[in-house]
Amino acid sequence: MHWVGKSFRIRYLYCLLLEFTVPLPSFKATDLGATPSMSEIIAKHLREAIISGQLAEGEPVRQDEVAQAFNVSKIPVREALKRLEAEGLVDFHRNRGALVTRISEPELAQMFEVRVLLEVKAIRLAIPNMTDQHFARAEAICAEFVGEDDVGRWADLNWALHACLYEPARRPYLVGLIRSIHDKVERYLRMQMSLSAGKLRADHEHRDIVAACRARDVELAARLIEEHINGVCQSLYEHLPHN
Repeated sequence: MHWVGKSFRIRYLYCLLLEFTVPLPSFKATDLGATPSMSEIIAKHLREAIISGQLAEGEPVRQDEVAQAFNVSKIPVREALKRLEAEGLVDFHRNRGALVTRISEPELAQMFEVRVLLEVKAIRLAIPNMTDQHFARAEAICAEFVGEDDVGRWADLNWALHACLYEPARRPYLVGLIRSIHDKVERYLRMQMSLSAGKLRADHEHRDIVAACRARDVELAARLIEEHINGVCQSLYEHLPHN
């Protein structure tokens, strides 16, 4: 009888297990894993405010005010600011909180110097692996760039073109380093491209670089990349507000 009772319990537990493993009915559920967190949303808005110049260099980013604006606690605000600190857009100072990063002229010059080193290397590695699809995408970005009136989109398309040209290098870490520098200097790139001839000059230089890549002329493309970056740096220096 003891054996019969034990067998019954086993069958009962097995039935319960089957009951709980019945698949859920089919329905369209929201992918919560793809939903941006509060800190990501706040970081996005603060990043745009910094890059567009709404928050100027050296200006404090007050956690209380940001939390009140988004109707959240200060916890996601702190997380957002930590993200921006990692991107080099804000610095934390004792007794002053988070301040928008101020980049000195020597620091800016070094960033552009490193850009030249990295991007020349990237284009050299990329050209042998480029396909007609890469060229078509690059030319489409150039066409969209010249027809765009939004300064913010200019910067986005500028990076999209550079990323398109460097992607065939198959060096994601290298491209990641280039992107991190681009993010730090984007507010200055917007300033440079908003100058009277900045956008037109960038468009011509971009098209020349793409043509050199299509011709598989590695040396010419490398030289044009170097001249393009150095030209942006020189133009920027000539128009910096504190010069």
